[in-house]
Amino acid sequence: MVFATLLVLFFVVFVLDAAARPAFDWPSVGKYVFDQRISMAAFVTLQLTVYSMVIAIVLGVVLAVMRLSPNPVVKSLAWFYLWVFRGTPVYVQLVFWGLISIIYQNISVGIPFAEPWLVLETDAVLSTFTLAVIGLALNEAAYMAEIVRAGLLSVDKGQEEAATALGMSWAQTMRRIIIPQSMRVVIPPTGNEVISMLKTTSLVTAVPFSFDLYTRSRDISAETFNVIPMLIVASIWYLFFTSILMVGQYFLEKRFARGVGDRRPDRKADGITGAATGAVTGLIPTIGGGQATVVLPVPPAPGPADDPTTPTEGDVR
Repeated sequence: MVFATLLVLFFVVFVLDAAARPAFDWPSVGKYVFDQRISMAAFVTLQLTVYSMVIAIVLGVVLAVMRLSPNPVVKSLAWFYLWVFRGTPVYVQLVFWGLISIIYQNISVGIPFAEPWLVLETDAVLSTFTLAVIGLALNEAAYMAEIVRAGLLSVDKGQEEAATALGMSWAQTMRRIIIPQSMRVVIPPTGNEVISMLKTTSLVTAVPFSFDLYTRSRDISAETFNVIPMLIVASIWYLFFTSILMVGQYFLEKRFARGVGDRRPDRKADGITGAATGAVTGLIPTIGGGQATVVLPVPPAPGPADDPTTPTEGDVR
């Protein structure tokens, strides 16, 4: 109780101190938090997050299946992809994607080692927004592949064998049995990755792409020479989006975790109840049911001799 009181007091003192600090410049925060440039940048940040995560999830599923493939070549290629993209910083990867037009000046379409059918300039085909999405998606796909693979491996092998015995095809087994059961393992880390992707979009300035939320707020602070309020504005928008994603993640986890972790009735209580039921109804509990079995004698049904109102031979006059 004392520790909780001290925490509350510390929080109140921090809030009051922050409200009085002139460096935070709260009037400027209120002025720019709904500025059109900031709101448009927030929308672009959402686009980057959604597009990148959709591509990453699809590619991650493909890589997870490749990792579980019995073919050593396919498995090795998937492992190499994960090794490269998980082993290098995302900022470095985005810098490489920003320099892709220097590495590959043209994009050729055609048969390898033959005259190309179509030659396009890289700068004309790939905008900085597209490069930012590609860079974020390819990096995130490496992590999503491991998440999906862990989810698929969490489903007991007997589930697939039972589905095969019932005559289900591989697609039906994956759609109706494996994937629904693996979602309760996949959803929580995937939700975390979406939230992480939202914040990772602040690194697309390495491409360079300058219309995301963080970069736009930084550009405005360079004009006003007031950095701290614009950082607070960007943080407010990030917190707003993150809060919505956390609520959605909570309901998704609750949806896919139905029937998992329900409390089982106490076995001892079941044993007592079963014994009592047997005593009342005359049913004998099943032996070998994994609980203590008590066999109670069944009382005989009352007959004429047990009825006090029925006359016996000695009572006949």
